[in-house]
Amino acid sequence: MNHATPQVGTPVGTFTQLLSSTRRGARLARLLAVTELRSRGASQELTERAELVVAELAANAVLHGHVPGRCFRLTLVLDPTAGRLRIEVSDARGDFTPLPRPTDTAPDPLPTGGRGLTLVTALADHWDCVPYPPSGKTVRANLLDAPA
Repeated sequence: MNHATPQVGTPVGTFTQLLSSTRRGARLARLLAVTELRSRGASQELTERAELVVAELAANAVLHGHVPGRCFRLTLVLDPTAGRLRIEVSDARGDFTPLPRPTDTAPDPLPTGGRGLTLVTALADHWDCVPYPPSGKTVRANLLDAPA
């Protein structure tokens, strides 16, 4: 069973959860993120952007980062005083590193996939991918809250 794990020594406002690498796990990641952000008083605008980013990153972890028997990890770090949210999704496959799509090429008018990171690029103020030892990766997205 999945349980939220308080992390010793982590910043206030940190939430982390291991989730099954299934469509259900990806859906649960999105729902948990929204619930967590609402409970911490995050703005509606930030919560809505985060919901979409978590949905895309979790779906990518399930579709492209799945290793049989391994989960993916969702981490949210909310700093309300700075108006900043960091979303991290870690999976077990480090050999498939996501890259943003080039913007100088003509897009396929009817693509069957590949829009997820374009959406993350549009919604996040910054995103990147770093190794997650021993063999995985973490995709991180930073979102800044709009001033009230």
